[in-house]
Amino acid sequence: MNSAGFISSLLTAAVSLGFARVSFAQQLPPIPTVFVIMMENTTWSAIKGNTNAPYINGTLLPMASHCEFYHNLPDIHPSLPNYLWIEAGTNFGILNDGEPAQNHQNTTNHLSTLLDQAGISWKAYQENISGTSLPLVTCCGFSVRHNPFVYFDDVTGTNTPTYPYGLAHVRPFSEFAGDLANNRVARYNFIIPSDCDDMHTACYPIYNRILQGDMWLANVVPAILNSQAFSNGAALFIVYDETDDDTDPMIPFLLLSRFARGAGYANTNYYDHSSFLRTLQEILGVGPFLGGAATATNLSELFLPFGLSSIERVPSGATRLTLSGITPGRTNVVEGSPDLVTWVPISTNVATGTVMNVTDHAATNLTRRFYRFVEFR
Repeated sequence: MNSAGFISSLLTAAVSLGFARVSFAQQLPPIPTVFVIMMENTTWSAIKGNTNAPYINGTLLPMASHCEFYHNLPDIHPSLPNYLWIEAGTNFGILNDGEPAQNHQNTTNHLSTLLDQAGISWKAYQENISGTSLPLVTCCGFSVRHNPFVYFDDVTGTNTPTYPYGLAHVRPFSEFAGDLANNRVARYNFIIPSDCDDMHTACYPIYNRILQGDMWLANVVPAILNSQAFSNGAALFIVYDETDDDTDPMIPFLLLSRFARGAGYANTNYYDHSSFLRTLQEILGVGPFLGGAATATNLSELFLPFGLSSIERVPSGATRLTLSGITPGRTNVVEGSPDLVTWVPISTNVATGTVMNVTDHAATNLTRRFYRFVEFR
């Protein structure tokens, strides 16, 4: 058994003679790798059912979880404020698409720095950049406003094009395929297509921005879904920055992962970029919550229920635990404790499905019992 395991759940429950059943709020599964593909300026109604988006509608939606009511942040336009929000939970009062020379921020309160401080790898892959200097101005088919990382002084050395830290983390998208194929992607990967490929601009030779973006996804996404990182439990989020129609505030949001409910699951809760940032912080395990993420609802509803989802007393007096969202083929160790100090194994099993029941016969007539489980890779 590999000793590098995930501590998947640590929950407590009071078990008494009158105890019947306890269910727990859903938690996020242990996702080792995150991919984010950022798309542009499109309403959900312009994508859903559109024949110009055959890959999204015919391939991705039937296998994904998605949001029906993922909202544009209220009154936050144009692009840059939304990208900054995904990175920092705020737009810093910026309501324009100015370049870093105008809008750079001298703060460490943003996601990539929290990751760096926690020793968690991150990388941004942007189409059409050189890799020899940071993309601090819009040029050559890429928009600097679509790259939130280069607006932070600790990433760029305050707008220094050759700053080593920034160059190590902001790389040309042309490097992504090799990193993916050789399983050397970071834990957090932020992918920024060109203006022609992200549905922002209608370009030669198609001059249909939705179709061109859909074709780009059809070319890129399968490599992610077939990668070792994805098979190991990665999550791919396909996110749009904002709506291009103020009368229609809903924007597309898709999740693909073997931990996702998938199969076309649609959620109708209210979410926005604060929800997404909170979800990223919870998955990656970094805090404190940034800006709007502190009060947002995470996106756990898009995932299969995960963790010790219920505990119930059975007629014999023993306690039955239900583990949900676990990984078939992986070893799960369930332990019990009377005091959170001494832990005794209850069950060690290789999961055959995503749900497993375990019975704790030693809990008969106990007035208090604590449980945890560890899933090993």
